[in-house]
Amino acid sequence: MASLVAKLGSSIVADPTGEVRADVLARVCDAVATRHAAGDEVVLVTSGAIARGMRLMGLASRRATMEQLQAASAVGQGKLYRTYDELLAERGVPSAQVLLTFFDMSARTHYLNARHTPRKLLDWRVVPVINENDTTTTDEISFGDNDFLAAQVAILLGSDRLVLLTDTDGLYSADPSRDADAELIADVRDFEQLEGLDIGFSASPLGSGGMRSKVVAAEMATAAGIPATITRGTDPDAVARALAGEPVGTCFHPQEGRVSSFKLWLKYAKPTHGSLSVDAGAERALRERGTSLLPVGIVDVKGEFEAGDAVEVCPAGGGRRPIGKGIVNYSAAELRRIKGMKSDAVLETIPRAAEEAVHRDYFVLD
Repeated sequence: MASLVAKLGSSIVADPTGEVRADVLARVCDAVATRHAAGDEVVLVTSGAIARGMRLMGLASRRATMEQLQAASAVGQGKLYRTYDELLAERGVPSAQVLLTFFDMSARTHYLNARHTPRKLLDWRVVPVINENDTTTTDEISFGDNDFLAAQVAILLGSDRLVLLTDTDGLYSADPSRDADAELIADVRDFEQLEGLDIGFSASPLGSGGMRSKVVAAEMATAAGIPATITRGTDPDAVARALAGEPVGTCFHPQEGRVSSFKLWLKYAKPTHGSLSVDAGAERALRERGTSLLPVGIVDVKGEFEAGDAVEVCPAGGGRRPIGKGIVNYSAAELRRIKGMKSDAVLETIPRAAEEAVHRDYFVLD
């Protein structure tokens, strides 16, 4: 038995006008029913509620206000799920709708609780159909056409495979719509091989993702030891093969040295509320020795945050990528008082203070 998460992007669920692609969804449900009959657990993560709602309300473009997008989602969500429910029921597969928000993933206790309902549904041999609750989300707290959400669900459930269904055959060396020489990349074993490629942000008129968000989702999943596939969702053979674990599209292989689920949550799900700039010695200690960050190595504090919040840790002077992300033991105001101090001085300034500004167990490299 395999545990599978399949994500359908807006361009697969709906055409450019927002009309549901019933024939495409029917073929996807055929493949889901086949895996279900074989004893596999299948979770569907779907986009398309906003597209469906905008079509029903006669709104022609995704270029709308946040209030309109949220309301369109409220109109479209139930109707979109009903399509899945009816198609799966016709194939003898029971389903259930599950709506998640960014906050379900960003708070650790909520993140763990978010596992319970999908897990119980799978135990009951019910296919969860998961979508973001777009009726309450904003641009700042969205999942990027649900690619991020699908990866988090796969990690949360300890799935065996993540399949991202999109409107191309997979990841290309360049945008195939603009470069005739673009070649399909069949296998990715090291994400460094993708550096320098033109992996754009373009999405369908009614979507919010793009290939870059799918590559990030694949990186998240493979860091947890979960293989991922990006392939064309309108090709029924490709869908069936991807769900069966056969090579198709672009296959991302599990990375060596798996990252714990906690650090994956910290890196990708917990939002940051500020940043700490550190000196060269602290940077080397974090990157090369995996040590904790002490107040003595901090040279600047930006933003307002409380103990327990996540912050970016950056090299002093800027201009380079962040070193990583961690959960702080102090508020921003406290760190401004003790930055640059040695441990003895910190204890004199803040009695019963923690020795570390960020403990190594609560820090992840970028």
